[in-house]
Amino acid sequence: MRKIKASTFVSLDGVMQAPGGPEEDTTGGFRFGGWTFHYWDDVMGKVMDDTFSRPFDLLLGRRTYDIFAAYWPQVSDDDSIAKAFNATTKYVATHSPDTLTWHNSQWLGPDIVATLGAMKKEDGPDLLIQGSSELYQTLLASDLIDEITLLVFPLTLGHGKRLFDGGAMPAAFKLVSSQVSATGVIMATYQRSGDIKTGSFALEEPTDAEIERRAKLKAGG
Repeated sequence: MRKIKASTFVSLDGVMQAPGGPEEDTTGGFRFGGWTFHYWDDVMGKVMDDTFSRPFDLLLGRRTYDIFAAYWPQVSDDDSIAKAFNATTKYVATHSPDTLTWHNSQWLGPDIVATLGAMKKEDGPDLLIQGSSELYQTLLASDLIDEITLLVFPLTLGHGKRLFDGGAMPAAFKLVSSQVSATGVIMATYQRSGDIKTGSFALEEPTDAEIERRAKLKAGG
């Protein structure tokens, strides 16, 4: 059985747009592209290396696919991430499948939810989603994500594409690992863990028996 795993850079106020550079995604007039750059350190690098150390296929929205396809093929395979990204299968959500030119790219088809639901029942490497905010929303709304790794950066961006931008299916997760970088980035991995359980901190009304017991104690005291 394959799992869908997400790894996402996010600000304190939930923005995930354009973490890598100024021109990455300026949609909506976003002007803080590259907001992760000055926080990078060796601890974060190891977490990312571990993320890509096991077999995986990539799961990408069209905008992220185009960003990656313009960048990673130009990077030497001496870089472990470039080597993995260039070699692995890229499954892409797009309305223009005939323009997928990056090596080993495949179209997810017209019904993304049905396709991914079927793929999760197959044997094979896990599906790793990177960036791809619109695809992310679709997966969250359909309860298809099994594991989320959040790298939470100590800054607020005010506006931009958000990780949880409404429509996520109510779901419980459990924390399975966490670390903090020297620059204050919190890295936490959560796995899907059943349904949401509710409760109440309200004081319970005493039963008739308890009222009677209290009255007897008071009378005897």
